[in-house]
Amino acid sequence: MLGVLGGMGPMATVDFMAKVVRNTPAACDQDHIPMVVCSASDIPDRNAALRGEGADPLPAMRDALRRLEAAGATCIAIPCNTAHMWHCALQYATPVLILHIVDAVTFELTARKGDCIGVLGTTSTIEGRLYQERLSYKGLSCRAPDAAGQEEVMRAIRLVKAGQLAEATEILQAQAEALVAAGCSQVVMACTEIPVALASAEGTLRTKLVDATEALARACVRACKTDAASEIAFAA
Repeated sequence: MLGVLGGMGPMATVDFMAKVVRNTPAACDQDHIPMVVCSASDIPDRNAALRGEGADPLPAMRDALRRLEAAGATCIAIPCNTAHMWHCALQYATPVLILHIVDAVTFELTARKGDCIGVLGTTSTIEGRLYQERLSYKGLSCRAPDAAGQEEVMRAIRLVKAGQLAEATEILQAQAEALVAAGCSQVVMACTEIPVALASAEGTLRTKLVDATEALARACVRACKTDAASEIAFAA
């Protein structure tokens, strides 16, 4: 059973669940992956905590993790990039596998070694080098917006959380196009609010975008289907 530690934010959690369903090869209800979701929207703001300006979200995330364990989750996904700054601490707290969103993205990247990958995410994700370190293992470098552009990305993320998608879409499309113009072969939408805003992107830009939420959803499908196949083989 897939456990979803969500609520960061709620719209991104629903988007992730839809992508799990869409990426599951299924001919009937019973072919889909059982999911249990904890939409813990009361988890303190991750960015504020990393700036030293807010409460530590780890205790609340651990509480949500325990609820998922109690409900029978056999693997867990966190549809929030910034929350992965606490991935090691959360994984240490549970024997249940917590899939890592950056590993899921890395699995799907089609870039060649030496290519530069654009990263659109929260300031905490960028400054914490969440993507830079893991992608460097694949021989890839990363580029983020400049300081002014990063402020605009953060403003757009807040707009998505407030349900103001039209303005957020305009901002994020401009920032993604700027990264492509700067030489990025692909641009990772490294905040789960961003794919919500750029769902309508078209043309060349669409071919350059890498949806971290979708990559995580596909990783969950692979993990859950592999577990199910193993159980069937063991039973036989």
